[in-house]
Amino acid sequence: MKKALWLTSMSLAGALTLAGCGGNGGDENGNDTNGNNVNAGNDGGEENADASGDDEEIELTFWHIETGYGEEEMESAVDRFEENNPNVTVEVVQHENDPYKTNFNVAMGGGNPPDVFHSWGGGWLQNFVDAGLVRNLTDEIDPDHYLDAALSVATYDDEIYGAPLGMDTVLVWYNERIFDEYGFEEPETYDEFTDIVDTLQGDDIIPLTLANQPQWPGAFYLMYFAERLGGVDLFDEAFTRDGRGFDDEAYVEAGEMIQELVEMNAFPDGFNGMDYDTGQSRQLMYGDRAAMEIMGNWMVGATRDDAPEFEDDLGYFIFPEIEGGEGSNNNIVGGVSPVFSVTEESEHGELAAELVQELTSLETAEAFANADAEISAIHGVEYEDEFTAELAELLEGAEEVQTFYDQTLPSQMAEVHLNTTQALFGLSMTPEEAAQEMEEAAEEYLDGEGADIEDELDDVSDEDVEELEEEMNNNE
Repeated sequence: MKKALWLTSMSLAGALTLAGCGGNGGDENGNDTNGNNVNAGNDGGEENADASGDDEEIELTFWHIETGYGEEEMESAVDRFEENNPNVTVEVVQHENDPYKTNFNVAMGGGNPPDVFHSWGGGWLQNFVDAGLVRNLTDEIDPDHYLDAALSVATYDDEIYGAPLGMDTVLVWYNERIFDEYGFEEPETYDEFTDIVDTLQGDDIIPLTLANQPQWPGAFYLMYFAERLGGVDLFDEAFTRDGRGFDDEAYVEAGEMIQELVEMNAFPDGFNGMDYDTGQSRQLMYGDRAAMEIMGNWMVGATRDDAPEFEDDLGYFIFPEIEGGEGSNNNIVGGVSPVFSVTEESEHGELAAELVQELTSLETAEAFANADAEISAIHGVEYEDEFTAELAELLEGAEEVQTFYDQTLPSQMAEVHLNTTQALFGLSMTPEEAAQEMEEAAEEYLDGEGADIEDELDDVSDEDVEELEEEMNNNE
């Protein structure tokens, strides 16, 4: 295994011609997408030679965004794959979460994509699937190995283009030391929640820590407010264009509730410019300067990596119910991640698909779940970790799961969603303006033709590729 943070630059003169990429026509070695993989059970495989020959030295590139324990498990899975395929070396490239999508577009547009890559399924992956840039894995993985709800995010027209490893749920995490000091109970209603915010803010403790520079942390608030106010069907109706839209009153009211929290000084100073990846929001909780953070279950793994001594003081509760709203605190915001896919341009598509199998094998899934408090997307996982078992049970007991908007929406519209939500937090846009802008984006990208991923990739320049190469070389 080679660990690297670099990408070879190449001129756009040799870039792929997007219009000529076949959707399911097979890779450059003539391997059809029905595949002849005898190891589709996802339990690893015997030593295997690629179709190009036993003695050929082959290199695959694998991009992911895992950190800490999750990154270690990715490397262990790659090691097992290389042991079973001694003529194959896998270059593992770990990216920070926030610039990943941009980096991936540059690599795709520059004609040098990885063989295996991380995604979240949903609308983002579908853009590349529809452009014929992702390998069809339907006959190369065993669908019965995965939970149906998890596999569905990478299934389009009954064809599978990605293999899921973990599932996520977003909760309100809190500092038990602060809650105990003030005698707080876990709130079940939003009024009880804001009472806690009022008490803490008046006592110079940050009620809700938030690092919203990357935009997606703040989006959790909008998604929860919208569901609690408008019900779990609100987003589906707006997304499928069958019923209420993104300008529905529930979305306007959700924006108002975000801005009410801002005006209550619920968040740290400068929160819209704080970086989540560097732990700026979490450190405030570890140091007893902040009481709560709305974040995914990866909070446990981040805590173990950052400040393991704080784990005993880390509690959680489900986002509370809003009186008079159509939603329920039995519904949660969640998602599926990571999902691993293979690029259609991979010269060794069958081997890349086998790497995906190992990345989502039962051995990988159990280690990944128990090391990083990840809820598994794989059947048969036995949870050793108490936190993970609790979270898996919570997810299984949820009545409905609202998937992350930015993973479900087309990428262009996801950007509008994130930008308008951050603007709501910054008080630079009214709730009505934000809702209207989202509805206009839906009319363009969901009702109409809109821009597609080919347009974005066509815009990749030599300078973009060189900038990515330089950035990744600097982090080598």
